[in-house]
Parts: sequence; structure tokens; C-alpha cells
Amino acid sequence: MKRVVLDTNILVSSVLGSTLDFIMSMWLEGDFTLVVSDEIIGEYLDVLNRPKLHLDESIIDRITAYLVLFAEHVIPEEAIQIIETGPSDDKFLEAAIAGKADCIVSGDEHLLTLRKFRSIPILSAREFQDWINK
Repeated sequence: MKRVVLDTNILVSSVLGSTLDFIMSMWLEGDFTLVVSDEIIGEYLDVLNRPKLHLDESIIDRITAYLVLFAEHVIPEEAIQIIETGPSDDKFLEAAIAGKADCIVSGDEHLLTLRKFRSIPILSAREFQDWINK
């Protein structure tokens, strides 16, 4: 099974029911394993709890439960400092290395401009959809 790290903007967009909702559906259907670290989960939940998103507490609780029960939690052993213009994005690279991810999915230009990190492709959502369906 493919092992995938999702950037926060991808996860949140898929939760909000945008055109990226296929990503959440694929994860929940077991089409890939979501790889996360505590730092990534913290950022996911911080963003999901922002009042401007107007997410019902029950939805946030459900996502939290899915993350705890169905995501693979890793503890990065290597501190990576690659993205100078967005150092908070390094956590996704750290989790990908620790979790032996097959790809990182992001909508963030800081990550997308890398295209690849240590042979792990960094894909947009559209590229991910093509990649996962191969």
C-alpha cells in the first residue's frame, strides 16, 4: 500500500469538501496509508479549529479520531532544514523520511518547487490523483 504525507492545506481542503474531497475518501477507504507526526497532527487540528472555517465540532472530533486510529504515526529522528522561505514545512519532509513515504502531496509552493526530496516525489493534488490511480 502506498504511504503518503499530506500537507495541511491538502487535508483541510479535502475535509472542507472542495474538489480535493477524493483524497479524504481514498484515505478512509484504505487506498493509501496516511503518514503523520505529532507536529503535523497539531497543525492539522490547529487549522481545522479556526473559526473562519466554520467546521462543526463533531466533524473535527471525527477527523481527530480517524487520525489517531487510522494514520500511521512516526517520530522523525532527523531534523531537516531545507525550506528557508517556509521552515514550518520541513516537518512534512521529516515525516516522509521517518515514515518511508512514497510521496508528499502539497499545494504549497515551498514544497512543490522542490519536486522531490531524497527520491520522494512532491506532488500537487492533481498529480497525486494521476499517480495513485496508476
